[in-house]
Amino acid sequence: MRCAALLLALAPATQRPSPPAAWTVTPSFPTVGDTIRLERAFTLPAGWRVRPGRLEASEQVEPLEDARVVPRGSDWVVRYTVVAWAPGPQHVAVPPVWRLGARGEADSVPGGTATFTVASVIPDSVHAPQPQPALTPIRAEPRAFFPLLVALLLAGSSLAAAIWWRRRPARAPPAPPASRPGAAISDERWLQMGEPKAVAARAAGMLRTVLARLMPDAHGGLSTAECLAVAKKHRPAPQFTQLEIVLGALDAVAFGSRAGVDVATLAQRARMLASELKPPEPKPVGTKP
Repeated sequence: MRCAALLLALAPATQRPSPPAAWTVTPSFPTVGDTIRLERAFTLPAGWRVRPGRLEASEQVEPLEDARVVPRGSDWVVRYTVVAWAPGPQHVAVPPVWRLGARGEADSVPGGTATFTVASVIPDSVHAPQPQPALTPIRAEPRAFFPLLVALLLAGSSLAAAIWWRRRPARAPPAPPASRPGAAISDERWLQMGEPKAVAARAAGMLRTVLARLMPDAHGGLSTAECLAVAKKHRPAPQFTQLEIVLGALDAVAFGSRAGVDVATLAQRARMLASELKPPEPKPVGTKP
């Protein structure tokens, strides 16, 4: 009888569930706004795994991410990352943690309560902080107006000067010097500058102009050969021969096909020939012969 009574007394004690393991809080002394990690290790048989529940947010404590399961040796560590927004002791109700076997077994373990104390970031010297009223505006020191007046006068004067300079009457450009009659560059000057082609072109143009006045058919739009063909019909043979020699030589110099020619003498000969070809100027009416 005594043995039976002893067994009955010990039976409830062996069936009493063991208290759940406590949650580890990191850091040990958190403050408001710190990232807090709640961790708990679970020892499982081979092939088993852990599935933690979802932690609900409250006004004081809020989860930052979903729970994580991290292996640590032969154990599995369930980790919740939270943040506390209020100082003082905090009690976080952790949801149950499921243990899942390899053959479909399932078992839940009560999550329990994670308790930690959060310190305030406000110094202890301020027991009841209250918003302070706005400060009264600070009056500026009295300043003299003379420097400001001088600056305004200088700015106004500069602006007026800039406007006057922008709107000033435009100056008329100086008139070019009037060209004097007979101020053409001489042949010697052209030859000194190394421009024999210019001398030849000017002499040929002058001779062709005289021919065009005498014979309208020999206008400046014709080539030298065409002009000579017209002159051959209207001028005497000796005069035509001279025209052919002079114009041919001038064209050869102007186009660079003849070298070693006395261009000055050739131009002078062209002027003499042009003066011979010019018709006599009509005498004014009423003059005596």
